Amino acid sequence: MEEQKKLRIAMVPWIGFGHMIPYLELAKCLAQLGHHVSFLAPTRNIERLPSVPHDLRSQLNLVKLTPPHVEGLPEGAQSTVDVPIDYLAQLYEMLDGLEDPVSEFLDANPSTDWLIYDTFIWWAPRVAAKHGIPTVFFGPFSAMSLSIMGHPKVLMDPQPTTPEELTVPPPWVPFPTTVAFRYFEAVRIARDRTRRATASTEGAKNRIGVFEGTHVAIRSCREFEPEWIRLLGELYGKPVFPIGLLSPSVPKIDDKGNDTWVDQEWLDSQKEGSTIYVAFGSEMRFSREQAHELAIGLELSELPFFWAYRGDPSLLPPGFEDRTKGRGIVRLGWAPQTRLLAHKSVGCFFTHGGWGSSVEGLAFGKPFVLLPFQGDQGLNTCVMKERNVGVEVARNDRDGSFKREAIAESLKQVMGDDGEPIRSNAKELMKIFADKERHNEYIKDFADFLVENRRHDGVPAPSA
Repeated sequence: MEEQKKLRIAMVPWIGFGHMIPYLELAKCLAQLGHHVSFLAPTRNIERLPSVPHDLRSQLNLVKLTPPHVEGLPEGAQSTVDVPIDYLAQLYEMLDGLEDPVSEFLDANPSTDWLIYDTFIWWAPRVAAKHGIPTVFFGPFSAMSLSIMGHPKVLMDPQPTTPEELTVPPPWVPFPTTVAFRYFEAVRIARDRTRRATASTEGAKNRIGVFEGTHVAIRSCREFEPEWIRLLGELYGKPVFPIGLLSPSVPKIDDKGNDTWVDQEWLDSQKEGSTIYVAFGSEMRFSREQAHELAIGLELSELPFFWAYRGDPSLLPPGFEDRTKGRGIVRLGWAPQTRLLAHKSVGCFFTHGGWGSSVEGLAFGKPFVLLPFQGDQGLNTCVMKERNVGVEVARNDRDGSFKREAIAESLKQVMGDDGEPIRSNAKELMKIFADKERHNEYIKDFADFLVENRRHDGVPAPSA
């Protein structure tokens, strides 16, 4: 790449790994195009990220930030995986304390051309403006979820609301859709909006920061949700750039340098399309009751399963692993998710419906059984049901509880004869989600835009 077209980009993601991983993927894509990227995050989070490929280390710099001490936050907690959701306020406070370290980094790197920042980092546009740097708000979500949650009036001037108002599509969506919050989700959202409406500080009132930024990017593509992308641009009143889906590839080796992994032999012995892969991400913490219902639901389904379980093993039902031995595996801790989803024996992905998991599942053509818990998971679940690539576990709409029988029924529905249309639709969407050439073009177009609109002599180029 010509020297004058090389960019120096700083990136600041939210402190959840569901955000940091796609941010790192975007950083690698930009580095592969010849740009220099600095990825800024708290020290412990940097140390837990996948290593940067050797051929990109001169272009991609992982910058460790020292977060401030926050009263009440456990020692060493620097990510949403470290503490229960009850500590969210302390994590926000810790993140707000990174404003000065990020500003100091920009002071020390005056040639930075762009600052790309994430949800909840509301102060990033202020820091960038101080240094004369244009910004991109990159939300690693679908356009749908930002459209439902991100109406400007709601975000910038939050008003008290009732759960019932959130259980139907918002009035600003001009086309038919079933996407809305369930009641038990709406209760939490309404409580948060009411709390923010009465907050006394700028940060507590608006933690998004998107409308202060110069441009907006999303983890999406026009081939999947064109109407939502158009709507998002209309709502935000500024250009919205889909950067592609950052779909995964199957790694040639695992992170230990091996071509095989634990339990591969067992998976190889299962019939093609017969096995359920179960994973609810790194942040989900099940109660004892939830873990019991999940486990016994898997047992009642009588289907082969591989459960990547990150919870407390003592919460599993007594004798569960013995009773399912040979038919199912519970793997504690880390599991090679992309290799598992790519395996021919895996015929279904039982998950929470997070956008990252949705992208990964469809990149390998896997249908879903969905059990959402928080954030945009319920909204994504609605879309997957609209596209008929998954079913949702039935649950109590008032409190979100679910029963083992509903889990077994949903699994058997997707894996049985009645699930053939769902499985076929998932394979059809794979043509979009697994199209690396298509998504690389999105990245290239985004990078070209950044080059054309870089700041000049310390002054950002005019908005497009």
